[in-house]
Amino acid sequence: MSKTTKTLKGKTPSRRKFIKAVAATGVAAVAASSLAAPAVAADRVEASMVATWGRDFPGLGTGAQRFAQRISDLSDGRIQVNYYAANERVKAFDSFDEVASGNSQMYHAADYYWVKKHPAFGYFTSVPFGFTYTEMNAWIRFGGGQQLWDELTDQFGTKSFMAGNTGVQMGGWFNKKIRSPNDFKGLKMRIPGLGGQVIGKLGGSPVSLPGGQIYENLVSGAIDATEWVGPWNDEAMKFQEAAKYYYYPGMHEPGSMLACGCNKSWLTSLSKSDQMIIEAAASMENDVMMAEYNAKNGAALNRLVNDHGVKLMEFSDKVYDGFAKGAKEVFAEVQAHSDLAARTHASFLKGRKDIGAWTNLSDSPYIRQRNRALGL
Repeated sequence: MSKTTKTLKGKTPSRRKFIKAVAATGVAAVAASSLAAPAVAADRVEASMVATWGRDFPGLGTGAQRFAQRISDLSDGRIQVNYYAANERVKAFDSFDEVASGNSQMYHAADYYWVKKHPAFGYFTSVPFGFTYTEMNAWIRFGGGQQLWDELTDQFGTKSFMAGNTGVQMGGWFNKKIRSPNDFKGLKMRIPGLGGQVIGKLGGSPVSLPGGQIYENLVSGAIDATEWVGPWNDEAMKFQEAAKYYYYPGMHEPGSMLACGCNKSWLTSLSKSDQMIIEAAASMENDVMMAEYNAKNGAALNRLVNDHGVKLMEFSDKVYDGFAKGAKEVFAEVQAHSDLAARTHASFLKGRKDIGAWTNLSDSPYIRQRNRALGL
């Protein structure tokens, strides 16, 4: 036996101890990972989101579905959002109560659907003669809007984030020409929120209907007119088959913001990072949805006019003056409702003046001059 062999053999016991130590460490690691597994599983979040839109409806429905999926994607699948379109779990207008009660954790809707619960909700979608998309974003983020929204939703145990926008909406579909405010007298029109109340001040009968029920009511004559969103969505709803005149611009919704409403107890039970994931996904959808509407409305309008013979009409100054008078009456009633409603309206007025001072000098004059100079 060589000296080298003797030396190696002499170290055999230490090697055995080393192997035993490694084995013991491996067992400990496996045990530790087994103990950690329940903690990882416990960190997973499963939530239900209900919506007021039909499944796969362009823009509104697809945007809500995209938003729900984005939450899961941003969390690498750790937050699983089970999405339910209108009538799949609850009826469209039952979404708020479903979330406020805690039966579901989130909704995607237009918060002005809840004005009967509190009129201030109207300001957090759109109100007559209100904000455009860019103005709304400025007011919510930097003009005190989010703080007032939080104060409002606290009363119901919810918390809302901006989660979409459709921009300036069309004035609506009619089967007769609207030449003066008097033409609204006796008119049954699908139009929700404070805008609907303005039509009521003009002698019309505002009706609140979820999107999926509008076409059949318009065709049957149960309603005489309707507004919905704009060319892209309205074409998909086939309103061109049921009405002849398509009026613009809509005074009722110049920048309709959509909301992700969360059950606040559930939301605040999540980690700060998970709360930020939800808010970030909502903020991204707010931007993406508006871009999609701007990209698709123009082509849809061309099809409606050129392929379907729709008569595109602009509301006259006389009609708009009537809208303004009706809006003044509605806003007076809103302010009388409560201190919060009055403070929300005051903040809205200040935002429209201060933020509007810039948009009036920038966007509007530029677009007018661009169109004039280029013959657009």
